Formats: sequence, structure tokens, C-alpha cells
Amino acid sequence: MNIGFVSLGCSKNLVDTEMMIGIFKKHGYNIVNQPKDADIILINTCGFIETAKQEAINTILEMAEYKKKRCKFLIATGCLVQRYKQELEKEIPEVDLFVTCNEYDKFWDIFSNKISKKLEKQKCEGLDFLERVVTTGNKTAYLKIAEGCSNKCTYCAIPYIKGEFVSRKMEDILKEANNLAQDGIEEIIVIAQDTTKYGTDLYGKPMLHKLLEEICKIDKIKWVRFLYAYPESITDELIKTVKENDKICKYFDIPIQHISNQVLKRMNRKTTTESIKKLMIKIRKEIPNVILRTTVILGFPGETNEQFEELYDYIKQTKFDKLGAFMYSKEDGTPAAILKEQIHPQTKKSRYNKIMKLQQEISKNNLEKDIGKIYNALIEDVSFDKKYYIARTYMDVPEMDGVVFIKNKDIDTNLIGKFVECKIKEIKDYDLIGELIV
Repeated sequence: MNIGFVSLGCSKNLVDTEMMIGIFKKHGYNIVNQPKDADIILINTCGFIETAKQEAINTILEMAEYKKKRCKFLIATGCLVQRYKQELEKEIPEVDLFVTCNEYDKFWDIFSNKISKKLEKQKCEGLDFLERVVTTGNKTAYLKIAEGCSNKCTYCAIPYIKGEFVSRKMEDILKEANNLAQDGIEEIIVIAQDTTKYGTDLYGKPMLHKLLEEICKIDKIKWVRFLYAYPESITDELIKTVKENDKICKYFDIPIQHISNQVLKRMNRKTTTESIKKLMIKIRKEIPNVILRTTVILGFPGETNEQFEELYDYIKQTKFDKLGAFMYSKEDGTPAAILKEQIHPQTKKSRYNKIMKLQQEISKNNLEKDIGKIYNALIEDVSFDKKYYIARTYMDVPEMDGVVFIKNKDIDTNLIGKFVECKIKEIKDYDLIGELIV
């Protein structure tokens, strides 16, 4: 039978999808890319914020239309199912099987029993990191090092969906990293809901820096990144490891969410205005040419004009290389959802637009400094018109940041998946334009 997959939401969800692909492939199913060709369709949903929930429901309903044609069986998994399984079972009968995140350890047993009572009884199996099928190209893969989150930020539903923070054993992670390298992966992107908490539950102290050092010892790995580094847990050891190891991209993804002490307190964040400012100054001082990325939430309940302006002024002063902004979304079951002084949607949108306009100017000024510089870049594709290679440098995370369009007279598709040298000549919005150095 043919099975097709739709993965929604974050890269952590994508890793779960890749493990699901792996288990179906192991049991002889044919993996297809087009839903029209699938006998079974599996949608791995996101339920993090309201827009993600709506996208998930729309996608389920869209995939359900294929049951009028070839598709015989529709499965929904992931965060939305974890939060609303009973409601979904009542409201969307077109779905034949809902599997929550908590049921992944017996995924195959649930599937086998549901799809056909006539199937030969098979061993109960959960998702296996070592059996996953990487879907992010031949050179790049995400490496999930933990599940859940224990931070209890008042706006976030992740702890209620995924549970408390649980680190994977370092030896298991390194085994997976070695397997990925043997399969040709050269860029590892370390992810978790909070990567900087890695090891605190297993080893009694933060161990991200040690894990990164061990990953870098794998010969075939050329680039190592880590994302979602909460500011309160960035240690001197981690900064030193990033600074001194050539394989680790000089890139920190630090979600500060806000800069006002009053807002941070209402968010139940573990940082302060002063600690955030000191951290950013320290990282830039210790690591020349470091890329700083952050995310902020706008319109959090009770955010005053003065507190918003404090955030605006800090972003203007700090000039983050990359910045993502989100309008606050009221999530069921979270403490922030019942806070008074909810901000009007138009005010949130206005603040969002103002921040993004500022960041566009900052990004342009930052990128102009790259003109004339030479960078090592990973070619991932060619443009539609076949005039440019599409590549990334250490400054760019897939699907989060910009790219480098590399001009060359003769496009050689054999260079896709190769690291090359390029010289930056121009900028365009959030992207760079360069030329290949032969």
C-alpha cells in the first residue's frame, strides 16, 4: 500500500514525522509524495497557536477529500490531537485514527489493530530515531535531543501537550548523529523546546556544550547548529564551546520574547531586562561575527504602550541580525488566557507591523556590511530560471532565515549539496546575491 505524509508545525514535529515514515518504510509500505497516489494519508498536526490549529483542521479536511478517490484510511497525529482528541473524534469522523503524542510508544500496535483485524500480528513498536527517513535534503538533518518543556511560560501550551522536559541519553543522540553522518548528512541542527536545558534532568547540570563537542568529533559532519537557546541557561561553557569549535556555526537563536521586566514577569520568564542585555553584549564581545536571532511576542495581556516602546527601543539599539515576531495568541488552558487586559487585535497588529518595519531596516543595514565578503556556502537548489544557485551560509537556518543567490554563467546541478566559496555582491530584502569563486 502507498502512504503519504503531511507534516505541520515546527522542526521537532518534522523529526516525529520522519520517524513515522521510517516505521512504515520498515514494514514494506511505499512512501509517496502526492496525496492523490496514497492509499493511506497521515497528517502530523501542530496545535501551538490559533493559526496553527486552524491550519491543521483545514489540512485534515482537505486530505479527507481524497477518501472520495483512492485514499482508504486517514490518520491524524501530533499536538492538535494531543490537546483535542475527543473533540476531534466527534467533529471530524472522516479521520479513521487519531494518535496522540503520548501514544507514540505503541504507535504500530495501534495502527495495526485499527487498519485491519486480518493483518498478521506484528511486534508492538514505537517511533525509532534510528529508523527515521530524513526529509530535509541529502546534507541537512534535525537532531532532537529532548521532549517536552518545564519552563511553564504563561502563554505556552507545550508543557500541557508534551509534558515535562525529558533529555535523551547522550549516547543515543550520538549514535543517531553518527548514523546520519554515514548516510551523507553534513549539517546537524540540534533542536528541543529548550536546548540549553539539555542534561539537567539526566546529569544534574546543563550538558549542551558537551553534547555539541561530541557531535563535532564526527568526521563527516561539517556544520553544527543549535536552536531555541533560552537566555537564562546560556552558560559560559556553551559560549566558549561555540567560540572555539570551528564546526559550530557562530549563531545563537535566543527567544527573549520581551525586554520589559513587568511583561517578562507576567510571562513567567526566568530572565530580566538587565540579564538579557548583559548576555547579548557578552556573546558579541566573545564571538566576532556572531549572528544573533531572537523572537518576541507582541500584545501580551497588559502590555502597555510604554512597555512596547521599551521593546522597540531595545531592538533598535541591539540590531538583532534575525528577528521573528508573533502577535500574542490566547491558548486554551494557559494562565495567560485568563489574564485581564487582553490587547485588542488591531493594537497587536499595529505593534507587529511597527516592529517588522524596524527589523526590515535593521536587516538591510546588517546585510550591506556583507558586501565584498567571502563566505562558505552550502548549495541546496537552483533557481527556477536556472540563473542562480540557492545556498545558505553559517548565518542562515533553513526556512527561518534568508538565502544566498549565487550567480554563475553555467549552472552545474552536480554542485547541489556541495560547499562552495562565494563573494557577496548585492543584497535583496533579507537575502544576499553573490558570485561563485572557482
